[in-house]
Amino acid sequence: MHRLIGPDAAPDHLPRPDAPNAPLQVGDYTLAPSRVIDLLRPFMRDRRLNGIREIVAKRTRTVVPVIEGVVNTGNVSAVMRSTEAMGYQDLHVIATGGRYKHSERTAKGAQRWLDVHQWDAPVPCVEHLQERGYRVAAMYLDDEAVPIASLDFTTPTALVFGNERDGVSEALRDAADISCIIPMDGFTESFNISVAAAVGLYHARHDRMQRQGTHADLSEAEQIRLTARLCMRSVTKADSVLQRVLREQGEMP
Repeated sequence: MHRLIGPDAAPDHLPRPDAPNAPLQVGDYTLAPSRVIDLLRPFMRDRRLNGIREIVAKRTRTVVPVIEGVVNTGNVSAVMRSTEAMGYQDLHVIATGGRYKHSERTAKGAQRWLDVHQWDAPVPCVEHLQERGYRVAAMYLDDEAVPIASLDFTTPTALVFGNERDGVSEALRDAADISCIIPMDGFTESFNISVAAAVGLYHARHDRMQRQGTHADLSEAEQIRLTARLCMRSVTKADSVLQRVLREQGEMP
């Protein structure tokens, strides 16, 4: 099962990279993303709206972090924080051991700005990503694993990190396209999941910057739609506010 979790769990708030101009649902009505921004503008400080636009302009969906079976809430939240801070918009969480949880203190509000997708099993998640053109690279050591530095992250890539005890599951290993590792030179044989994710995601960002001069790659239409969605997250009870404004303007009974 695939579902979006967090403050925008309604299906109409799902990101749709294949339909960046798709309208947003507001009650029983739909509004163009640009209209949502215009209507919410009076309820936001200019600094907030400009800040959202600046952050959205730095976002990417070409590289997608995936975590599987992570049970420590602090680790989940630390990965969220690294994901958001380094400009990635989506995070896939495979909660094989039960319901996904995170620590508000460690996440520092990062989940508010991310699209977090929850899965109950690894294979459907991998297949979903592969169908959308992602190469699935699982972080684990085997005879065929390549150093992460050998990967080209301008290619759509889902980077998978396993849990604290067992790493990436056998089912996910079998379904992945490639295995990769972060080389280490000390006696320690593995990183904590939150550290591995931070190092891996930083490397992917650096690789993209080196190859194409930028990490960000959302189209103008994708940026407008994401800006509208983040404005809705920024304004308290945004749906109610929008409906009230539409009624005042005679566009809603």
